[in-house]
Amino acid sequence: MSDMLTKLKKQASGLSDAERAELALSLIESLDGPADPDVEEAWRLEIERRIGQIDRGEVQLIPGDEVFARLRRRLG
Repeated sequence: MSDMLTKLKKQASGLSDAERAELALSLIESLDGPADPDVEEAWRLEIERRIGQIDRGEVQLIPGDEVFARLRRRLG
């Protein structure tokens, strides 16, 4: 480990939880690379498609607490 990394880790450990979380998010985002300019449009279209399925009765909605209960049973 480089001296700079050791120093940064020591300094970061002195930050508040919120500050460390913000720093961690910033570091992770820096690894993701530049944002895809088409992502927002793709998500908008997907949301519209799914809303259409709901409005047409093509899909059945499941309450969140039921979804989590099913997950707990599978993982438990």
